[in-house]
Amino acid sequence: MINCQIPTGLIVSCQAPADSPLHDPIVIAAMARSAINGGAAGVRIDTPAHVAAVRKQISAPIIGIWKQQLSGCEIYITPRFEDARAIALAGADIIAVDATLRNRPAGEDLHTLIARIHSELGKLVMADIDTIEAAIAAAEAGADTVATTLFGYTAETEKLSPPGFELLAQMLEKLKVPVICEGGIAGPEMAKKALDLGATAVVVGTDITGIDSKIIAYKLGIG
Repeated sequence: MINCQIPTGLIVSCQAPADSPLHDPIVIAAMARSAINGGAAGVRIDTPAHVAAVRKQISAPIIGIWKQQLSGCEIYITPRFEDARAIALAGADIIAVDATLRNRPAGEDLHTLIARIHSELGKLVMADIDTIEAAIAAAEAGADTVATTLFGYTAETEKLSPPGFELLAQMLEKLKVPVICEGGIAGPEMAKKALDLGATAVVVGTDITGIDSKIIAYKLGIG
């Protein structure tokens, strides 16, 4: 039985590069708790260890992912059911998966993956996509919500810069499931624009929690 609903409004992605001092379950959990204390509706967290640490700190919805680099596979956000299961067992309420039209792990088609997450784990599924074609396919495969997460980050969209407001508008027109704007949100004005367009929620990561990349940007900017 699925007891969670898709968060509305602001969702904060609390992640850090693997080589960063911030890539520690205690630090990630503190970020998440601060985000919820500040009014965020939910958080997006990578890896079972980080999800488990965050779950101890908050009761708000956790969107869980597990980025995995698999040989011969372009899909890397929670690519397999076993990855989804680990995230669910760690305490995630919603499982986000790479739902682009790229090659998937052997024996793991998207429709089956989503169906198993629903039936065996009792979790909602957030589909991370890059194009309108992938968005439509994800909704048809049973995704509970579809997000613009991978717009600008695949070979098909690498020449495009997020946030994908045009893609967001297309999704809102064509899909019946909730649509989330994620990727490239740099400032409250952009977040508000996404919500004003009709997005159910907006995910903000780097602009709030990306200390490492922000420092690099400032260093490059000031010399």
